[in-house]
Amino acid sequence: MGMLKQKPPRVVLYLSSFPRLSETFIVNKFLGLLKKGWDVHVVCSESDPCEWNHFPELAQYPNIRDHVHVRWLHRPRWLAALLIPLALLRCLFYQFRATIHYLIHGWRLFGFDIFRRLYLDAELILLRPALIHFEFGALAVDQMHLKELLGSRILVSFRGYDLNFTELNDPRYYETIWQQADELHLLSEHLWQQAKERGCPPDKPYTLIPPSVDVSYFKRNEDQSTSQDVIRILSVGRLEWKKGYEYALQAVKMLIDRGIACEYRLVGDGNHREALYFARHQLSLEDAAFFLGAQPPHEIRTQMSWADIFLHPSLSEGFCNVVIEAQSMELPVVASDAGGLKENVESSVTGFIVRRRDPQALAEKLEMLALDPSLRKKMGTAGRKRALQFFWIEDQIRKFEELYSRLLGTQ
Repeated sequence: MGMLKQKPPRVVLYLSSFPRLSETFIVNKFLGLLKKGWDVHVVCSESDPCEWNHFPELAQYPNIRDHVHVRWLHRPRWLAALLIPLALLRCLFYQFRATIHYLIHGWRLFGFDIFRRLYLDAELILLRPALIHFEFGALAVDQMHLKELLGSRILVSFRGYDLNFTELNDPRYYETIWQQADELHLLSEHLWQQAKERGCPPDKPYTLIPPSVDVSYFKRNEDQSTSQDVIRILSVGRLEWKKGYEYALQAVKMLIDRGIACEYRLVGDGNHREALYFARHQLSLEDAAFFLGAQPPHEIRTQMSWADIFLHPSLSEGFCNVVIEAQSMELPVVASDAGGLKENVESSVTGFIVRRRDPQALAEKLEMLALDPSLRKKMGTAGRKRALQFFWIEDQIRKFEELYSRLLGTQ
């Protein structure tokens, strides 16, 4: 049952969508906390049935759907307006006192707008969580009223995009979070520095908990052969401009021009797909670079078993789970110096860190690894050791248990 001797107060993980293929780490944490005996729930705006098919492990947990709550529709607005009375009646029927408290104190803050907010907050009112964990910083904007109206503790995670891109032209965008959230969670020291640059007071309580992976799942087969004639390079991630894949394609082209035979596979999908297809065409890489689309975790593991080198040329990164998975699979990593990647990969030990937007530097490190199988093996072994030492999912869940217990005063 884990560290808990009795059922703890209720914890809500607040998300925009659940489950999501690109957020496997959330699913892993959610299931890990449930297995440890935590009364943990997910509140989200949408839950796509097709996404559930990618996570068969969710179906293995009894009554899992009772722990996932989808907020009432907020589009179109006319329909949401019609549903407000139903949401109010439901809250009054199941949580009368909590609803009255919410309305009385909310009226003082928002006036008539409290009824719209009640509609949006209905699932939280019904759950009455002791702790609300906003898994992404942008989701917590304009939500700090929940601390007073529900009597909940508030924890906010910042994972990269929210600090590096969201509303950069508004220096006060996260001001209420800095002022009112009980604590912040960040993936890396780099993100903590970014938070302070965005106005977070240096004395704000925060906890650094890096991402983690299931190292028992992402494990290389002992009898797996390595390529001899063709170097196999792999990237995994959303096809977005901030991932820098055009520089990866340029680096692969440089390798081929130097007489190094290689095959490059890119797993992922996104709105930058067509631009990357065009870049591949311009570089005449149709016979060397292949786009495999979005894939579930078991297929990502299969592709990592195929690969010799993992390439991650990102322009912005919070920390990056898939790079941890690659190290766990004993793949040497060539990555940019974006964000928390410098804390993720131990440069010259588990891989190489190079400057962003520098395909020449990427190509040089790829060539070094391509020509030296023993170096690939050495770095791969070191990567597996690093994943076991620092990025094991059981350790991450334990750290979240300790953080939640401290915030809830149940330690």
